[in-house]
Amino acid sequence: MPETPAVPAAVPVAVCQFAPTASRAANRDRIAELTAEAAARGARLVVFPEYSSYFVDPMDATLAENAEPLNGEFVSTLTALASDYAVVIVAGLAEQASDAAHVRNTVVAVRGDGILATYRKQHLYDAFGQTESDWVEAGEIGGAATFELAGIRFGLMTCYDLRFPEVSRTLMDAGADALVVPAEWVRGPLKEHHWTTLLAARAIENTAYVIAADHPTPIGVGHSQIVDPQGVVLAGVGTNEGIAVATVERSTIDRVRAVNPSLRGRRYAVGPR
Repeated sequence: MPETPAVPAAVPVAVCQFAPTASRAANRDRIAELTAEAAARGARLVVFPEYSSYFVDPMDATLAENAEPLNGEFVSTLTALASDYAVVIVAGLAEQASDAAHVRNTVVAVRGDGILATYRKQHLYDAFGQTESDWVEAGEIGGAATFELAGIRFGLMTCYDLRFPEVSRTLMDAGADALVVPAEWVRGPLKEHHWTTLLAARAIENTAYVIAADHPTPIGVGHSQIVDPQGVVLAGVGTNEGIAVATVERSTIDRVRAVNPSLRGRRYAVGPR
């Protein structure tokens, strides 16, 4: 009998743009609703924003008071939802830090059987009049958090990390095909332009998909997007809450990298400083 042709690797992904609040229970409930909708639309990877477990603006001491361990209620809820809907979920949370006054700005990727990858934000948002480091402990540098789904490798980074191309390069060196970027990209002059430009730039320079989930207005800029390896927006959300779905395809990654072998042509490596 002739062999059955291999099915090309493809992963339908969803970005879920929503506004986390100071109610941890309400945030979990909203994530459950959005996960159900994304799964019903065919998504196998569902991405939520930074600080999905708990968020206040401006940040204050309640952030640390509401931080959770990785085996806490938030991650347990994500894992249960991932099991119920047969998806992988990526979301940001305020994780307990090494001291009681700070949190770790953490992103987890979970499947129904547990955590696949964990990333702690390396570049804190001490810019544009903000001082995230007052409340957040920076993650250790030098590592790359990735996970595989259907033959495609996804790498994790967070919000302000987007302004530092070295982060995405370390993920490429770890074999990533797509960058997953939970964010709370704060509004301000030209901030929407910076957000969309940097998403496209990270996609183009790495010949990789970029899957980015932001908070909606009025605090975030919105515009959560799925961008292909040539910088083309495949699907996106406007400024309100919503879901966008598109498919990440192995064949597209391979084709773009064959035509534009910029990763192979690099003459510099990235190292921590």
